[in-house]
Amino acid sequence: MDKLKEIKIYTLNEVEAILSVTRRTIYNYIKNGDLRASKIGKNWRVQYQDLQSFIDSGMSIVDKSA
Repeated sequence: MDKLKEIKIYTLNEVEAILSVTRRTIYNYIKNGDLRASKIGKNWRVQYQDLQSFIDSGMSIVDKSA
């Protein structure tokens, strides 16, 4: 159970704020396989380590939708 307490999971609203991009851009990252995410019911979730890997990969965080 201790391992479950350590897992941080973000909503797409939180990911939007962290990356300063629109929801459409996040969906594109997920669709293209750039950002790993899981759909739980109707909602997408991103684990901390997946978001960190995305940022560390040097992926260009440019919101072209704006």
